[in-house]
Amino acid sequence: MLCHYCNYAEKVPSLCPKCQSEHIYFLGTGSEKVEEELHRELPKARIARLDRDTVSGKRHYESILQNFREGNYDILVGTQMIAKGHDIPNVTLVGVVNADIGLGMPDFRAGERTFQILTQVSGRAGRGSLPGVVLIQTINPDHYAVRLAGLQDYQAFYQRELEFRRQMRYPPFSAMANLLVRSEKQEVALRMSGELGQLFTPPPAQLQIKGPHEAPVPRLKSEYRFQFLIKAANRAALSELLHRARHFALERKWGATALVIDVDPVTLM
Repeated sequence: MLCHYCNYAEKVPSLCPKCQSEHIYFLGTGSEKVEEELHRELPKARIARLDRDTVSGKRHYESILQNFREGNYDILVGTQMIAKGHDIPNVTLVGVVNADIGLGMPDFRAGERTFQILTQVSGRAGRGSLPGVVLIQTINPDHYAVRLAGLQDYQAFYQRELEFRRQMRYPPFSAMANLLVRSEKQEVALRMSGELGQLFTPPPAQLQIKGPHEAPVPRLKSEYRFQFLIKAANRAALSELLHRARHFALERKWGATALVIDVDPVTLM
């Protein structure tokens, strides 16, 4: 088993590490599992897989796509990387597995990203003279992002998402910043984020501060990460607080990459 974020690896256990049960199995359906099932159900089909485990570089990535475009493969299985920007006229069927998995991400843009990726992948089918069909597997068929993506109703999604953000005071109805405190030692990252938290207590007027808490990806490569999310009624108040945070880190001689300040963050991960 390999974590793509921190590169931690270990062997797949044969027994449950907590109760020692032999009844242990994988959950979920990754691209490799989908490929295996397709081979079993369609043994004569020529199937290619495109994901981080199979692609070693840009040339390999483009080679697989080109072979699929030329008809050397019948089915292409992959992650989100195959959803965007590819014009392959002979594709007539697109299937999306676990379409709503992104809705559980701790990010206020989760609905928008789900709608975006479903809309993009739907556009891969029927680009030539032949009509296309899109099948979406979901456990949340009534969620507005999934339902409206299926209907291709951009205006309705825009209105629904805008109202959600207005009620929760998310951008564009507030200014936002994401502060990450990072260190290769967990105890150091925890200590520094605690010190920064004291600086923010009590929070200034017109600002809402959440944190410190572990980032959604608590460890990335060799670094441990703690996070502050800041929402401000106006940018002047936000700018003043971020200036204080940066000055605080400089005074205490934190490392050059120990504090990362991301204003108007595209992702909160």
